[in-house]
Amino acid sequence: MRSIHTMQGPDAKKRTPEELKRHQQELMAKSLPKKKALPGVKHVVLVASGKGGVGKSTTAVNLALAMTRMGPSLNVGLLDADIYGPSIPLMMNLEGRPDVSSNKKMVPLTNYGVKCMSMGFLVEPGQAVVWRGPMVMGATEKMIFQTDWQPLDYLVIDLPPGTGDIHLSIAQSLEVSGAVVVSTPQRVALADAQKGVTMFDKVNIPMLGLVENMNAFVCGGCGEVSHVFGHDGVTSLAHELQVPLLGSVPLDPRVMRACDEGKPLVISHPESLPAKTYLDIAQKVYEQSSTE
Repeated sequence: MRSIHTMQGPDAKKRTPEELKRHQQELMAKSLPKKKALPGVKHVVLVASGKGGVGKSTTAVNLALAMTRMGPSLNVGLLDADIYGPSIPLMMNLEGRPDVSSNKKMVPLTNYGVKCMSMGFLVEPGQAVVWRGPMVMGATEKMIFQTDWQPLDYLVIDLPPGTGDIHLSIAQSLEVSGAVVVSTPQRVALADAQKGVTMFDKVNIPMLGLVENMNAFVCGGCGEVSHVFGHDGVTSLAHELQVPLLGSVPLDPRVMRACDEGKPLVISHPESLPAKTYLDIAQKVYEQSSTE
């Protein structure tokens, strides 16, 4: 078996690790299809997590709503790319089928000033989507490119958990401004979050930063702070990976109740600490992407 240096060429030993990394990314980029810009959409932000149950969709919804507060006339869209488990319709209090526009594209459903598209609008309630990878990727691309989004300043895409086909399909076909990875502080979630950051690095998508969810619970009676899922785990990971920590969202039962009721916290309790944290995260995302 040939050595790694031999496979990479005779000059591989003379290259620094950074040069080797760039060389590998250039080779990968040459083999990928050309990315397409989404007509009428200025910025695309991906929200991902290494595993399920860490509050990724909750973060995506509240981030999209918070982004509408970043400017007096900012247009924001939200795409639910979790084909197998769409949750945006419930969280955004939306139901029904999208209409078809004059240019034969789907018209996104709108609530709280955010345009939304989800597989949940296209299947019957309670119906499971039992599709193989190619069909899932085809449906994802259709929701992206065959939805009448424009004009939008930001499109927030809520990815499914993990690092699978949908992530690669979007990364290879769509021009993306950056990605946000959500994690809770416990070690099992951190290990998977690190994989997510690594994946975005490999497909040349900028990392906007990490969001630490369910950081700590503050007792409403005595004020005691309990770090239920661990302490400073995401902060340490951000330092290790040299990516920004966008914010730490506290563990607050109102966050879950608000999403279940279809009125997310940024809308229902804008004065709460979690809502203020989402607004701060949105401000950082806005500032980073505006410098592009």
